[in-house]
Amino acid sequence: MSDLVIRPLVAGESALFSSLVPDAPGAEVGRALLGHSFATTDEGGEYRPEWSWVALRDGRVVARAAWWAKSGDAEPLALDWFDFAPGEADAAAELLRTAPLYAEYSLLLPPDWRERPAVTAAAEERATAVEAAGLRRLVERYRYEWTAADCPLPERTGRLEYRPEPDDAAFRAVMARIMDGTLDAHDRRMVERHGLAVALDEAIGFFDWFDSPNDWRRVAYTASGEVAGLHVPARNPGGPCIGFIAVVPEQRGHGYAYDLLVECTHDLVGRGATKIAAATDRTNFPMARNFAKAGYPVTQERVDFVRDGG
Repeated sequence: MSDLVIRPLVAGESALFSSLVPDAPGAEVGRALLGHSFATTDEGGEYRPEWSWVALRDGRVVARAAWWAKSGDAEPLALDWFDFAPGEADAAAELLRTAPLYAEYSLLLPPDWRERPAVTAAAEERATAVEAAGLRRLVERYRYEWTAADCPLPERTGRLEYRPEPDDAAFRAVMARIMDGTLDAHDRRMVERHGLAVALDEAIGFFDWFDSPNDWRRVAYTASGEVAGLHVPARNPGGPCIGFIAVVPEQRGHGYAYDLLVECTHDLVGRGATKIAAATDRTNFPMARNFAKAGYPVTQERVDFVRDGG
């Protein structure tokens, strides 16, 4: 087998990156599921050439990877594209080991991927290559998409009162309570590895990263005036989304997460949303039930991979 050449793109090489067709028709996984095309920033796209890498064998692309961040960000936020030709999983892993970039990788999958052998095989090949490059499987997640055209708007329960919390310290204090016993794998990992303060910085920094203003955030109170939890209606680069929903430990078990989800949905619809994205861990069974109850269909699944040394 001929030698492998691994390098970043230069301006004008979007077509080279796109020349790879990794999966058979009907067995697509990853970014191809979204129907998105690839283009570098110099060609009107959203991917920086220096963050878009290819592995070539005899001048042919056999593996590719592209990292993404919002304009102006110094570090990549996500590994968006990761694909390789049949039989080139080793080349793909070597590409990830060679590129001096790191971000979490979310392997996008159709909801029925476990029932489709060709898709299951493609997913496992990606996972094997990613893990060979030093990442590990953290969690599987559901992605939901509520649409005004196809989904009824769930009725508010009226059990909680919702107020903005302009005091950053007070909002952070509620977040700190929520981290205790959280079922979210990413939050648990941050707390275990870096401590509560860093986990809070990470979570609140992510809220600040949204395109939506901070005054959309709401803290929820019971009829007796006790804090029940909070919700964050948000807008990310893809549009309106459920940014965050959580209940404080002492109020868990009363079904308040459903109330928060419904209220967050109404807030976004009231701001003009006709489509709302959301996600939760497959292992977060209570929240998954709440999304189903509120009429949010699962439109995609994903597997998140992280590097513990990153």
